[in-house]
Amino acid sequence: MDNLVPEDNCNERGLNILKKSLACTDQPVQTNASHVFVILGASGDLAKKKIYPTMWALYRDKLIPEDTKIVGYARSNLTMEDIKSKCEPFLKVKDENRSILKEFWTMNSYVRGQYDEKADFENLKQEMEKLEKADQDNNRIFYLALPPSVFKASASRIKETCMSARGWTRIIIEKPFGRDSESSEDLSQHLGRLFREDQLYRIDHYLGKEMVQNMMSIRFANQIFSRSWNRDSLACVVINFKEPFGTQGRGGYFDKFGIIRDICQNHLLQILSLASMDKPPTVRADDIRNEKVKILKLIPPVVVEDVVLGQYVGDPDAKEEEKRLGYKDDKGVPEDSVTPTYAACVLRINSERWEGVPFIMRAGKALNEKKAEIRFQFKDVPGNIFGQRPKRNELVLRVQPNEAIYCKMMNKAPGMSFTMEESELDLTYKDRYSDARLPEAYERLILDVFVGSQMNFVRSDELREAWRIFTPLLHELETRRQEPIPYKFGTRGPKEADELAQKNNFVYTGTYEWIYEDV
Repeated sequence: MDNLVPEDNCNERGLNILKKSLACTDQPVQTNASHVFVILGASGDLAKKKIYPTMWALYRDKLIPEDTKIVGYARSNLTMEDIKSKCEPFLKVKDENRSILKEFWTMNSYVRGQYDEKADFENLKQEMEKLEKADQDNNRIFYLALPPSVFKASASRIKETCMSARGWTRIIIEKPFGRDSESSEDLSQHLGRLFREDQLYRIDHYLGKEMVQNMMSIRFANQIFSRSWNRDSLACVVINFKEPFGTQGRGGYFDKFGIIRDICQNHLLQILSLASMDKPPTVRADDIRNEKVKILKLIPPVVVEDVVLGQYVGDPDAKEEEKRLGYKDDKGVPEDSVTPTYAACVLRINSERWEGVPFIMRAGKALNEKKAEIRFQFKDVPGNIFGQRPKRNELVLRVQPNEAIYCKMMNKAPGMSFTMEESELDLTYKDRYSDARLPEAYERLILDVFVGSQMNFVRSDELREAWRIFTPLLHELETRRQEPIPYKFGTRGPKEADELAQKNNFVYTGTYEWIYEDV
């Protein structure tokens, strides 16, 4: 059966991390195995910007077995020198680690091949066998950093030619997992015929982010919050995702999906499920994912009346050239495109805990700042005894940048008067944990694949429910070809989104600002 990273190949820090990970998996520890990590799509942006840098970081910190080998696979005619030159601008390398980086590249190789040719995958198999040892188990991980059009073909070829004969095989699948319920189910059924569910790791990198991972600790390890996590105390929950840049030349790709498929249906819905699910019996992967599926089943499909869509246009007065360009100015975007680059939508949960509490998602490109956060806004204090009305309390988990947890509260202003002001209880990570290095999301998740923990990966029934919630809306919007509301590059998005939030119990006063040092 599936086994784990050899203990003697990890330093003390790495071993401690692995032991903590083992608490979330039933897999036994294996003490003698080699590992081959195959990157399908090694020539692409995801590989050079995320996957190779992640594998470098894990190797540098001795968090993966020393005998791990990395094999890149793509259609491009490349050498390892080509891959090195593409990747090294994205690697974080200190001068004292230059020699370790040289060692890292020696464990890499590259195979050129098509994604649907059996003979090419036979060549990949031969390359892996050259790197493995005949007298021990040989574990294989395949990362499908590929366009959706070749998911099925490449998965079939892996099953046909490249499965480990002695050891385990695990498949990492990058989103998008389809375009709607039908296409997603088709892909899931195809993968289900080839691999067991415990071999499949559908990766959503937001599940690897520190604040998203912290959600369970905040909710279930603190009595101060657990009693108020319901409709009796909360007015609404707002999940924000903001990017200060546009599609940056990727408009042709983005136009096939739009902001709802790109962000809301996966990243933000994952956050929502963790924020609203009931306490699982344990922290094991299936117990957590069972609770996420239960809460998703209680969410009706989103209706168009609960949605505001926007599309950014250029700001002719902007100093930066990028901000003077609108979405339709991006190469590959049709002139008549109605693809939204901004979406605000309201989801509701039909449960005793959450009835009447709107969950408001807001996501957009070309906005005024970079930010991802979960904001729990509490109800007004009943029976006001003060001359001024107290502002609402809020608990905010800031996912990025400047990871933090802060609670907005009313406080007496210092001095002789009895004037109230808004303040906060502030846990800013860079202040409280100044010496800690927060791992990148991909580092955490790829390490989870090595140790066999599926807690932070999407299960097939979870994916099915996520698409059920959004597919009717997506189909209706495509049928209507509804025009998004234009908003200027660098603004907060359409004002109609603020009006939607106000209709759904969110109160914005504009009198409070969380003070932090931007880094």
